[in-house]
Amino acid sequence: MTKFTIGSEEHKKAFCRSFIDTHDAWEPQSLPWPDLKQDALARLRAMPFWDEAISTEAEVAHKVAALVPLQRDPILREAVELQGLEEARHSELLKTMLERYDIPQPPIRPPKLHSDPDWGFLRMGYGECFDSFFAFGLFPLARQARLFPLPLLELLEPIVDEEARHILFFANWVAYCRARMPWYQRPLHRARCAAAMAIQVGGRARTAIDAARGSSNHSSDDDFMIGVQDALDLDFTPREVVETCLIENDSRLRSYDGRLLRPTFVPTLARILRQALPRK
Repeated sequence: MTKFTIGSEEHKKAFCRSFIDTHDAWEPQSLPWPDLKQDALARLRAMPFWDEAISTEAEVAHKVAALVPLQRDPILREAVELQGLEEARHSELLKTMLERYDIPQPPIRPPKLHSDPDWGFLRMGYGECFDSFFAFGLFPLARQARLFPLPLLELLEPIVDEEARHILFFANWVAYCRARMPWYQRPLHRARCAAAMAIQVGGRARTAIDAARGSSNHSSDDDFMIGVQDALDLDFTPREVVETCLIENDSRLRSYDGRLLRPTFVPTLARILRQALPRK
C-alpha cells in the first residue's frame, strides 16, 4: 500500500472517505431493545452517571456542529457534519434506553460552548481519545464479568464502533490542518493541541484522585468515563484494565486504512502507567 503525504489531497480524501463510507444509518428507536430481567433492570437503574453521559454526548454534538461552518472544503464539511449527527444520535440512544427501561430521565445541563469553535473541537477531540480508550476496555470487561445481559451489550456496540471512527478522524484532521498551515503558524497550533491535552490529563487526574478518596464530585464535565469505571465496580486489577484497553484499542483501529494516523497520546500514557502498576 502506497503511503501518502500528511496534509495532501490524497490524505484528506482518505480519512474523510474512510469516515463517511463507514457510517451506519441506524436509529435508536428502531433498534431491537431486549427485554431485561429484574436484576439487570435494577443494576441499570442504579447507575449514577446517566445525567453526565447524556449531557456530555449532547454537548459534544453541539461542539462538533459549531465547527461545521468553518469547514470550507466540501468533503471535510460533510465528514464533520456527519460526526455531529452521530454524536447527537449517541445522546438520543441513551435517552431512548432510559425510556425503554423505565429509568427516570435526568435533567440535561445546557451545553457549554466556547467562542472559538476550533478550540472547542480540539478539547472535545482529545477528551474523546481518553474516553474511547477506556470504553474500548471496559466494554469487554463488563461482558466478561456478566455485568449486563449480552444482548444489551451487543445492541450498544455501535456506539463503541463509532467512537473508534471519531478518534481516527480527529487524529487525522488535526495533522491535516497543521500540515496545511504556513510554517510560522504550526508552533501555535502545536501549543493549542498540547494545552487541550493537558486540560484533559489534569481533569482526569483530579477525578481519579477524587475517586481514590471516595468523593463523587468529579472535577470536569469531560471525564465521566472514570466515573463509569467506578460505578461498574468491576473485579479487575488496574493493570488488567489498562492492558485490556491497550489490546482493544489496537483491535478497534486495526480494520481501518493502515496509512491513516492513529491517536498515540493516550495509549503511550497507558503503556507508561502499565509499567508502574503491580501485576496482581
